[in-house]
Amino acid sequence: MRITQATLEHLDLLTPLFVKYREFYGALPFPDSSRAFLEKRLRRKESVIYLALPDDDDKKLLGFCQLYPSFSSLSLKRVWILNDIYVAEDARRQLVADNLIRTAKKMAKDTHAVRLRVSTSSNNQVAQKTYESIGFREDTEFKNYTLPISED
Repeated sequence: MRITQATLEHLDLLTPLFVKYREFYGALPFPDSSRAFLEKRLRRKESVIYLALPDDDDKKLLGFCQLYPSFSSLSLKRVWILNDIYVAEDARRQLVADNLIRTAKKMAKDTHAVRLRVSTSSNNQVAQKTYESIGFREDTEFKNYTLPISED
């Protein structure tokens, strides 16, 4: 397999798998809105998306990951948030996620980031084991909270 950074030319290939990722987490598919969302991120250079492709096929996507930049005020350095990662069902158990994460880690190192952050649902044991096998550690120093912002 090979890992490549997504460009606007990859939108038609990426969108269906991105929709499956959203559905995996219980979101409605919204393929047109999903495509528009990805297009905005790529056009504005607001995220970095890596694609896992078979060595011999440019039309098949094995998996993807999307990273967003952030910063740490305490360390005065960049942080990358591994926000989305998904592997096609027929490509699982082929180390696709491992290869995507290793590429993300290299990019984080190349951009002098202090860390790579990832979150997953508390019941996603497979993802947790994958992250831990690559070297991620559960944060025991900080407890994370979210504040939903409603449109009322």
